[in-house]
Amino acid sequence: MTDLLHSEEEEALRAAVRDLLTDRSTAASVLGLVGSGDSGEPGEPGMSGELEAPGVLGAPGASHDRALWRTLTAGMGLAGLLIPEELDGQGASHREAAVVLEELGRAVAPVPYLTSAVVATEALLECGADDLLRDLASGTAVAALCVGLHTAPTAGFRTVRVGDGALLYGELPGIADAGGADVLLVPAEDGALYAVAVGAAGCAGSDGPAGTDGSAGPDGPSGSDGPARSYGPAGPDGSTRPARSDGPEGTDESTAVTVVPQVSLDRTRPVATVVLAGAAGRRLGEAGPAVRRALRAGAGLLASEQLGLADWALTETVRYLTERKQFNRPVGGFQALKHRLAHLWLETAQLRAAARAAADALATGREPDLAVAVAQAYAAGVAVHATEEALQLHGGIGMTWEHPLHLYLKRAKADSIAYGTAGAHREWVGELVDLAPA
Repeated sequence: MTDLLHSEEEEALRAAVRDLLTDRSTAASVLGLVGSGDSGEPGEPGMSGELEAPGVLGAPGASHDRALWRTLTAGMGLAGLLIPEELDGQGASHREAAVVLEELGRAVAPVPYLTSAVVATEALLECGADDLLRDLASGTAVAALCVGLHTAPTAGFRTVRVGDGALLYGELPGIADAGGADVLLVPAEDGALYAVAVGAAGCAGSDGPAGTDGSAGPDGPSGSDGPARSYGPAGPDGSTRPARSDGPEGTDESTAVTVVPQVSLDRTRPVATVVLAGAAGRRLGEAGPAVRRALRAGAGLLASEQLGLADWALTETVRYLTERKQFNRPVGGFQALKHRLAHLWLETAQLRAAARAAADALATGREPDLAVAVAQAYAAGVAVHATEEALQLHGGIGMTWEHPLHLYLKRAKADSIAYGTAGAHREWVGELVDLAPA
């Protein structure tokens, strides 16, 4: 039987990542990055320490800490954990990636690790795209799989149309971290997965009306959080350039790729709509197996991120209730609160076992579908419950924007529908064990 406890190497990796995040991803820096209140404007640069102007990967609206991501990738090589050593990766397993994601969850770190270093990487591994995998391993590129963040591993997914000359046309909403991606992995109706190079495709952050028919207007699709930056057709080398409006009759220089931010509950993992209007893509392989593998790995390792959220919420709540006094005694000493904390501890411990089992199953190949489905059937409820309890038990301070609790609650709520809801995963468990529906 596989040992689900952390090895010495995994504990060393945990310590290194936690130390880095303690120094480089503080609550103040994350709050400064995602903005203040409902203004939609970035926070003060001085709050974020290592953040550089503009402080994000991609363009405004892609709330990623560029300096932190560079340290995690180029400095520590963590983007290449799942990539073989012969492709300049670390040749590690999903167990190590789970350790990293748990710590990133504890810090609610605004970096595209799950979407690029796990989900997109798994899709590229399935397709055998060695050159792109080398770019991801080195940290010189960020990739995003253009499948809605809500999509479960067993669900169907939206595709785009392939037109004359193998140009791609279509609109794909709900794509996580697309605003900071250099490469978009796009599933098409012909059954293939295409790589579309967008460079630093991103978006501006001011409001603007969409087309009256709900399609992409001059400021992007309806429901967007601002106008998009557009890119022209890819050149022979796969590179793109900003679209021009003065091309001959608007044909040769027409918009090819547009990434428009959507209003995101969790601003540390923003979603966007990707609009393709004649974008040239490189065929990588079959979309079906690649997308299913990517979404399964994303769902399985998301449980480790949710574990980090729940563990942080429990730890901080215990600390606060130990220090906070009422009637001349610590608030945590009241029996009713002890019971609530004990129940939360049991839920978190059970989630830890489920998340570790999912990571190990992905690493070893032993019934990964069942382990992932079980973990996700349980993880969302625990993460949301833990953060909701933390918010309530912190009292008034927990309701303020200055306290980071709202970041964790929003991430937990957003994660609860990422890669399939708990209900969808329970149905998957039933199918895997031949349990008849009620």
